[in-house]
Formats: sequence, structure tokens, C-alpha cells
Amino acid sequence: MKENTYKPIKNTTLFGWLTQVFHLNVALRQRIATHYARRLLYLLFLGLFYIWNAHYHEKMIYTINQLQPIVDDLRVKYMRLQSNYMLHSKQSTIAKRVAPLGIVESSIPPYIITIKPSVFPKWQPPKI
Repeated sequence: MKENTYKPIKNTTLFGWLTQVFHLNVALRQRIATHYARRLLYLLFLGLFYIWNAHYHEKMIYTINQLQPIVDDLRVKYMRLQSNYMLHSKQSTIAKRVAPLGIVESSIPPYIITIKPSVFPKWQPPKI
């Protein structure tokens, strides 16, 4: 019967290569890796934040693209309503619309009311 012998592990895998390059076995034995834990956690956080940010912006762009035709239709409707409002708020258009009710424009200019200073001595009329 053969005796059991130690067979060295071939480090041809990715993790084996990383272990050889960065000397992780020695670092773990000497607890050097804990020195870099904060930096690794910080980089992990930045990586996760970057991925979340990219997904969030992709979702926002998709939502904007979905809402763009609706916004365009509402803009057209707004412009049409504003145009109609400007047309119907003209003095001549209003005069035509209220003529059947018997309301006509006044041909007499408005009166200017003046107050004698003797009635209200402290009051001064506004200067125009």
C-alpha cells in the first residue's frame, strides 16, 4: 500500500494567481488585510453607488421618453387655448359678443373727479 503524500496545489486559477501576486496567504496570517478593510469597504460602497446611479438614470431616461409625446400634446393644446383666449379677449371681439345682450361701448370718455382742497385740506390728488 502506498503512503499518503502531500501533493502541492497548482495555482492556475484566477484566485490562485491573485493569491500569488498579492501574497494573500502571508497577509492573512499577519493580519495586514484588516488595515485595508476601510479602503475596501469604501471602494465597495463607491462601486455600488455607481451601479445604482447608472440604473436610476436609465430608468429616468426611459420614463422621460415615455412622457415626451404626452408633454408635446399638452403643449400644443396649451398654445391653442392661449391663442383662442388672446383672440376672444380683444375689445372688438368682446363688443361683438355682448352686442346681442344690448351692451354697447360708451362713446363718452370717462369723467375725471376732482376734489376741492378746502373739503380735504391735507389730501393731495395724485400727480399723473
